[in-house]
Amino acid sequence: MKKHLLTAAATAGILFASFSGTASANENIYTVQSGDTLWKISQANQISIADLKAWNKLTSDTLYVNQKLSLLAPQSGGTTYTVQSGDTLWKISTRFNISVTQLKSINHLTSDTIRVGQVLLVSSAATTLPVPETTISKAQMVINEANKYIGTPYLWGGNTPVGFDCSGYTKYVFEQVGITIPRTAATQWSGLKPVSTPNPGDLVFFETYAPGPTHVGIYLGNNKFIQAGSSGVSIADMTNTYWKPRYLGARTAL
Repeated sequence: MKKHLLTAAATAGILFASFSGTASANENIYTVQSGDTLWKISQANQISIADLKAWNKLTSDTLYVNQKLSLLAPQSGGTTYTVQSGDTLWKISTRFNISVTQLKSINHLTSDTIRVGQVLLVSSAATTLPVPETTISKAQMVINEANKYIGTPYLWGGNTPVGFDCSGYTKYVFEQVGITIPRTAATQWSGLKPVSTPNPGDLVFFETYAPGPTHVGIYLGNNKFIQAGSSGVSIADMTNTYWKPRYLGARTAL
């Protein structure tokens, strides 16, 4: 029995080692672990097997333990950034004044998924993609995101595209463009900056089933706002006979 336990433990150790290899945060160098394959490494680091082989001048798929592999193209010199908790490609691209498309291209990313500790190239002399001439404002990004969920059903306490309540919807939309706001209508009202007149992308508040701010939506302009109401996510008119007398004011997170 003891021999079987030792054998099982040793096998588990090998399996653990096969998934424990990581790249150096400063150098983008990966140290091959027992059980690694080019496919595993390419999947974990979101680069293709062809790039891995080309960048490391590999002529076959054979690897050996403790072999060092570069996860960046040899010619890709430039500034790097280490991914932090809460980062998104949009946040990083905004910080370094490049587009998400450029960021994915120079890092050979095939999806929008990134992991904490991953090192990304954020500038490169080899980058030939033009900088977009038109920059979408943060307010427009909020509105574009908000419109994606029209028709999503109402769900009390809901804060995902499965179903939203009013403040769960506003919080979710803002988070998708990198802005964190409080969870409830009351705390969004008290925690954000008051504005006398709403601009597109600002939050508008209403007093509905109880005194105080109990409903919130996102202002679109022209007295229209988008909100998660009893019939789901839809666009409403602030001047109609229901909403106009219940309007309390606006707040901004932009």
